[in-house]
Amino acid sequence: MPTNVTPEYKKAEAEYKAASEIRDRLVALRAMLRTIPKHKGTEHLQAGIKTKIKELTAELAGPRKGGARGGPVFTVRPEGAGQIALLGPPNSGKSSLHDALTGSGATIGPYSFTTQHPHPGMIPVGDVGIQLIDLPPIAKEHSLPWIGNALQPAEGAMLVVDLSEPGCVEDVDALVSVLSERRIHLVAEWPRGFESPSDPDDPFAKLLPTVVVAAKADLVDDVEEEAEVLLELVGLRLPVLAASVADGGVDHLGPWLFEALGVVRVYTESAARKRDDRPYTIRRGQTVLDVASMIHKDFARQLKFARLIRPGQPDRRIGRAFELQDGDRIEIYT
Repeated sequence: MPTNVTPEYKKAEAEYKAASEIRDRLVALRAMLRTIPKHKGTEHLQAGIKTKIKELTAELAGPRKGGARGGPVFTVRPEGAGQIALLGPPNSGKSSLHDALTGSGATIGPYSFTTQHPHPGMIPVGDVGIQLIDLPPIAKEHSLPWIGNALQPAEGAMLVVDLSEPGCVEDVDALVSVLSERRIHLVAEWPRGFESPSDPDDPFAKLLPTVVVAAKADLVDDVEEEAEVLLELVGLRLPVLAASVADGGVDHLGPWLFEALGVVRVYTESAARKRDDRPYTIRRGQTVLDVASMIHKDFARQLKFARLIRPGQPDRRIGRAFELQDGDRIEIYT
């Protein structure tokens, strides 16, 4: 972080980190460039902002044919209770896991690089879904210049590995290296709330909470020991989950992500009366005001209070800053 930055710069930087849409991130980047103090100590950061603007502008334009925008979309709009990226080296079992978790019908083949573009799907967890994005395999020889931008909206990642593969260590090491070059760093700390980890020294670094998934655990005698050796050799400290598509052992992954993300489901009385009792999903630490903002900006602006309805407890009046819990039901008054 440069010294003596203005409040306007700090605000623009926070908006950049929070934005998931390319256009919104471009707006924030231009505001950062406009408000950053112009002196020798910020020259490197100014250059980084300009580079990021060029990258996002090129991605937004996309390949053109006959004057119209075309080509694949590399950034997937977040939906559901959270967006999780599915990462892995070639032939790690990534697409098979995506199909098993989401029923996506992902293309699966006994050859490398079957997945060519981001492929979204939904993991059902209770009455909500967690969005799972199957990304192409990452390897030194398979350049994905857009992977850094594709990962920006993600709140976490599952790193799929095949511990039975002799070249697993080299493949994962190459994947970590490719991501690091694009300022994507895999970290063990999941947010368990609405505040995502960030690097205070580099606004363009993405700290991506990650869990290792041993997707072919049925082929390994001791998953925990093999995973520990792998992580030590590649210099990572990440949680590990065993899974097996062949044996149907994947049902625990969705609930694990639900807990790690700190998902809170909130139901409203108005939706229940309309027989549409789907929840709004927020994060631990978020409030009545956050739910009102999701319903409509006018609700947030005019919000006076809410009525909290919890089983086994008397209804009570709560304020806009009241932190909600999973399963809470509220009625909003404006």
